[in-house]
Amino acid sequence: MGLIRRHRVVRFWSAIAVCICTALFLSGCKKEQAVAPAQPPVVSVVEVIPKDVPVTVEYVAQTQSSHLVNIHARVSGFLDKRVYTEGAVVKEGQVLFLMDAKPFQSQLDQAKAALSIQKATLETARSNLARTQPLAEQNALSRKDLDDAKGQFESAAASVEQSSAQVETAQQNLSYTTISSPVTGVTSAAQQTDGTYISTGNSLLTTVAVLSPMWVNFSISENELQKFRNQADKGLMRRPKDDSYIVEIILVDGSIYPHTGRITFADPSYNSQTGTFLIRASVDNPKGVLRPNQYVRVRLKGAIRPNAILLPQAAMQQGSKGHFVWMVGSDGKVDQRPVVAGDWHGNDWFIFEGLVAGEQVVVEGTLSLRPDMPVTVKPYSAGPESAAAVTESRADSAKGGK
Repeated sequence: MGLIRRHRVVRFWSAIAVCICTALFLSGCKKEQAVAPAQPPVVSVVEVIPKDVPVTVEYVAQTQSSHLVNIHARVSGFLDKRVYTEGAVVKEGQVLFLMDAKPFQSQLDQAKAALSIQKATLETARSNLARTQPLAEQNALSRKDLDDAKGQFESAAASVEQSSAQVETAQQNLSYTTISSPVTGVTSAAQQTDGTYISTGNSLLTTVAVLSPMWVNFSISENELQKFRNQADKGLMRRPKDDSYIVEIILVDGSIYPHTGRITFADPSYNSQTGTFLIRASVDNPKGVLRPNQYVRVRLKGAIRPNAILLPQAAMQQGSKGHFVWMVGSDGKVDQRPVVAGDWHGNDWFIFEGLVAGEQVVVEGTLSLRPDMPVTVKPYSAGPESAAAVTESRADSAKGGK
């Protein structure tokens, strides 16, 4: 029994020794881990490179016909028939309506007959004057007879002129029974049906809207216009010469309309109800793709931000005092830098103040940063979906096309 007891005691103290050794080993490992220096975090950075950046702004707009003509009947009478297809495009001079011409033809015939009578009377008066004048010179007739002959002649001549004017009026009224389009454009629905008696109260028959050029109207708020002026005064934006912006039309499906326009009118006053400033652009529309009162978007192109600084959205941080970014100094340590952010440009920000060329800004890996923390830097890859890259690619393509 004593041997068994000694064996158990040996086993007990052996287990205690193993536990102590294991604890000492683990404690040593923890000390070694705690003593091991931490690796600097890896961050992605971009270099600040100022460059001229073309800027565009978009607005919701509505199309308007550059020449909308109301087609009215110019004489009263019965509408015979409509000879155009409602909603179709008609040419200048194309007949739209025909009115009953018989009454006007009769008036013309009567006016011509009256003119013939007056012409005959004029010939008689001329012959009478021709006979009277030599006899009066020979004192064979009195001076009164000569004056009467002259008066009859002049009266007959005036009657001829009056009858000629009546004939011309009757001819015009007859021509007004054939109603044609004065312009080339798209027609609206007929306002009057065949057989209706047309008078002053219901003389509107239809409208014709010119499709090319097409006007595109949009509005700029007072605040936005003032902001553009302030940026131009500070040199943050350079407007095109003579404010000749290029107007690009974006259709409802997002496609780009193939023709660009130019601004042709700016309202001299603000709208007192909306506080906006009306701008009108004119664009060619040879195929009639744009129709009046259609909603589109317009993109104004031509302005440039000189020596602009762009930063990806991920680089911008928001603090209690405004925007700031993390900068990597020449010693490899990071620090915060307050900046003044401007407008959006795709997925990037314009930076108006706070950065200079050549500095490095952290884009990715900002969550664990603290001031004066050393970091390991690597270049930031914007990826193919970067709006700035897409914009530059389009600009380069446009230059290459030219």
